[in-house]
Amino acid sequence: MSLAVVNAFGANSLMGHLGIEITDFGDDYLEGTMPVDVRTHQPMGLLHGGASVALAETLASIAGSFAAPEGHAVVGMEINANHLAAMRNGKVKGRASPLHIGRSSQVWDIRLTSEADKLVCISRMTAAVRKISMTG
Repeated sequence: MSLAVVNAFGANSLMGHLGIEITDFGDDYLEGTMPVDVRTHQPMGLLHGGASVALAETLASIAGSFAAPEGHAVVGMEINANHLAAMRNGKVKGRASPLHIGRSSQVWDIRLTSEADKLVCISRMTAAVRKISMTG
């Protein structure tokens, strides 16, 4: 799987609308960025908490799909977030790392940081692993 393929896959989804870009991945992590601008601001000009959660869930979902067995997909079951610092501009960077990869569930730790490596948000997502059915 290449970065170009992953980013093209999400281009016509929330990922594309928010400017989320996957920047790196390995055996035990996936990283991406999202601009902090009018698309991701709340009315006071700060990074919207919901945009942070959208980035966190996007990273964990993509990473989870890479970790799922062939013929399976992941779907989010629960996500939480603690917003620790404000951002007004730049790019927020995220890194998803697995806490648990099981047959029926996965748990991911997602840390969002500013370009200066200040911790902005900590999130955890639980995903269900489901067999993909091609017949409806």
